[in-house]
Parts: sequence; structure tokens; C-alpha cells
Amino acid sequence: MSSTMTGRIAPVAAQALPPYSPTTYLDYSQPAHRASYEKALADVRATAGTEYPIVIGGQRLKGAKLFDTTNPSNPSEVLGRFQSGTREQAAQAVEVAAETFRTWSRVPAAERAAYLIEAARRMKERRDVFSAWMTLEIGKSWNEADADTAEAIDFMEFYAREMLRYDQPQKLHQMPGERDTMVYLPLGVGAVIPPWNFPLAICVGMTTAAIVAGNTVVLKPASDTPGIAWQFFALMEEVGLPAGVINFVTGDGGTVGDEIVRHAKTRFVSFTGSKDVGIGINKLAAEVQPGQKWLKRVVAEMGGKDGIIIDDEADLDAAALGVAQSAFGFGGQKCSACSRAIVVDSVHDTFVAKLMPAIEKLVNQGDPAQYGTYMGPVASERAMNTILKYIEIGKTEGKLLLGGGRVAGRDGWFVQPTVFDDIAPNARIAQEEIFGPVLAIIRAKDYDDALRIANDTEFGLTGAVFSKNPAKIQRAREEFFVGNLYLNRKCTGAMVGCHPFGGFNMSGTDSKAGGQDYLLLFLQAKSIAERI
Repeated sequence: MSSTMTGRIAPVAAQALPPYSPTTYLDYSQPAHRASYEKALADVRATAGTEYPIVIGGQRLKGAKLFDTTNPSNPSEVLGRFQSGTREQAAQAVEVAAETFRTWSRVPAAERAAYLIEAARRMKERRDVFSAWMTLEIGKSWNEADADTAEAIDFMEFYAREMLRYDQPQKLHQMPGERDTMVYLPLGVGAVIPPWNFPLAICVGMTTAAIVAGNTVVLKPASDTPGIAWQFFALMEEVGLPAGVINFVTGDGGTVGDEIVRHAKTRFVSFTGSKDVGIGINKLAAEVQPGQKWLKRVVAEMGGKDGIIIDDEADLDAAALGVAQSAFGFGGQKCSACSRAIVVDSVHDTFVAKLMPAIEKLVNQGDPAQYGTYMGPVASERAMNTILKYIEIGKTEGKLLLGGGRVAGRDGWFVQPTVFDDIAPNARIAQEEIFGPVLAIIRAKDYDDALRIANDTEFGLTGAVFSKNPAKIQRAREEFFVGNLYLNRKCTGAMVGCHPFGGFNMSGTDSKAGGQDYLLLFLQAKSIAERI
């Protein structure tokens, strides 16, 4: 083992770690927490205009040109300047990662886990700074940003413990006269391509799962959120992670992203994003390049068209709140967001009458940097224009109950929370992922019809059912075809270790992030039989 890979951090023993438990969210109604967040926002703003490098094997590099990351609430506010990497730099990053893999893969699992534990500890100490970056760079409210940071901490804590578990001897039947063992080996170099909507949690989870398993990665953050990705990368440098284990390359997906996916030395691709991009990545990864010795493994989470069924035996007040929270938290910009409320006809009118005031009471829209804001802007002008086009389509497909356009008097990318009623199950706004604050209400004849409508989509990520009937709940367990099913609660807010996350069909490869099977996606098993 190279000397550069030892002595950086003390190994962690599984028995020395307390049992995993999810991080508690902060209460910003408390003056101390509120003051801390205000200071964090000011601290982030004080770094405005900083230029950030590409980092390959610890070497700081410039790209072909610069691009800015800005505040979607105030697009003229530049938060940072980032490099547009070239195809050559992307290839260089893969080569460096491949070389680093030779040593990093041999670092004991307990030492690799220790880096994650230490990074989680330091992130906890300055969690408001990480959260403030998300408020300013992508428009997350204080609570949404804190939940994102808490999830990032949880991923590191959870995956560190999981790697220690996989590092233990695996139970096998022993053949007479043999010593039979099985060990888990890392795969190699990974292309990690996270999304902008959970720019810390998913970035951290995808990256640290790969490296704690002994792989090296090229991290290509979303171009809308390179700032928060840099904060994570800088943290891993700070805790002493060896150079080349994570290589940080910003830039265009068609340039940097395609190259790291295509490269012959890339062993796996970890992607979260849209269906169309995910399909393209899967196709590109399937092409065997000259000199490539493996079929690349693709781990993909690609979106959803999530439905909540409101049964005629539901608690309608709870259902109205659950739908409102699921549809408009972070402006509906979650792959798990509720975009279809499927309501049994006999309770439709009563439910709608409860939903409208629930939304009005919940959704306080404005600048997310202001305390108490529930919903801020959408991510970008591009996202806003796409959402507005779907709203115009919705006006031709159903009855507009709420919203329907931009927020007047604001310069940022603000779209009103929008609700359409009497939408047909096969309407475009009932079938296509909008990724914004748009809810389609669909009438169902009865519970059977509701289940049929809920499953009538190419996606299969999350879903929920509100019903007091145990038999109907059991049918949902068996028949509602989604990767994450929620009963009598909202369909967003998966917790690491509690709700392993990933979906079916065009929602991806059912990767189950935050679950006990997830690290297996970044490992391969070697069986060893020794005659004794």
C-alpha cells in the first residue's frame, strides 16, 4: 500500500460506533438557531464571486471558460464562478481515478469508513452554512435545506456502518475439507452525476457510498448547483481524504458527463436526474469501448409521476394536508412529489373544499432566505418556462382551481402553486413529469379505479394511500406498484435507514439509497474455496 494512503485518519471499529439513528431537524423558531442561520446566509454571501477550480488528483485546474452559479430568487446575484471542463479534462480525471483506485481499494474498510464519520461530524458543526448555500443557490427554504443537510449527514453515518458490516466474514456453508469464504471487492472508477434538487444529500450519498466501498470517482455536479457540491468536496479534502479518490469536474453534461460515462476505464455510473438523460446515459454506458474489460453497471434514479389516492374512507383533513405538503414542498421539485391526487368520486367535492384552504395556510411563497418562507422560486429560468408551458397545457385539459402563472412583482423564477381539477388520467399533465408546483386532481369511480389510475403511468417511484380500511390498505401493499409506498402520510420525506429509496419502471433501477442493499451496487463478491 502506498504511504500516501495510510496514516491520514484513525480506523473506526464497528463496536465503537453508537447505533445509527437519523439526524434530528433544527427548530428555527428558537432564537439561537434562527440567528445561526442568518449568520450563515451572510457568510455565504460574503464569498460571492469566488472562482472555484476543477480538481483532478489534488491538482487545481482551469477549464475552457467560466460559468456563474446564481440565486434563483434574484438571478443577478452571482454566488460563484465555476470552470467549464473539457472532454480532455474529463478523460484525465478518469485516468487519475483509475490510478488512485490501485491504492485506495486496498485501504482497510475501517479506515475508509472513518473519513465518512469525521466528515459527518464536521458537517454537523457547520450544518447551517451547508444549508444556507442551498437556500441561496437553488431556493430551498430553511427547513427544506436543513432536511437536505441532515440527510447528507445521515448518508455518511449510515454508509460508514454498512461498509463495516460488509467487511465482516460472510456466513457460508462449509464443504468438508475446505475453508470457504466470500469477500466483497470494490468495482473501480465511478462516474457520479447528481441532480440539482437535492444538491447536497444525493451528491453526498452517491459519492460516499462509492468511495467507502473502496472505489474512486469522478464527481460531475449539476451545473445549477456546483457551489454546494464544492462545499462537500472541500470538506472531504479537509478531513484528509487522499487526492484522486474524488475528482471534481464541473461543466456541461454533454461534454464532461458523456466523457466520464463513455470512458473505457469507467466501471460504473451513478446517476440521479431526468428520465430522458437517464435513458441516454444507460445507452452510452452500454456501448463497450476499445480496451474496456467489463459491462458497466448503471445505478439510476430518474423521476416520477407520483400519485396519492384519497379513498372514500379516508381522514380527509389529513389527506388534504398530506397532498399539500407532498405537492408544494420545495415547489414540487422532488422526484417523490405528489403531482396526481386521485380522489374517489364520492368524496371529491369535500376533499377539494378542504385542500384549497390547506394549501393557502401552508404555502407561504417568497424569498427563501427570509425566515418563515415555505416555498421559494423554481430552480432556473429554463425550469420556469417548462413549468409554465405545462400550466398552459393544463388549462386546456381541466379546470384551473389555483395559481396558473408567475408570481407578480418578483424578478426571480417564481411560479404560483397551481392546481387543476377534473383532469383525465391520460392527460399530459397527468402522465408527464412537470417537476414543479403543479397538481392534477383526478376523479376515480371507486377504490379499484383509483388503484388502476395510480398504476397507469410509466413511472413507479412513490405513492400514498389515505384510507381507514385495513383491507384497502393491504391491497395497496400488494397492488400499488411503486418503490416507496406511504400509508396515511405524505409521499415525500424518505429517511435514511428507515425508507430505502428508489423506484420501478422508468423511475430507475430501484437502487434503494439509504437501505441495507445499497452498497452492494458498488461492490462485487469474490468466493474463495481453500482445501485444508
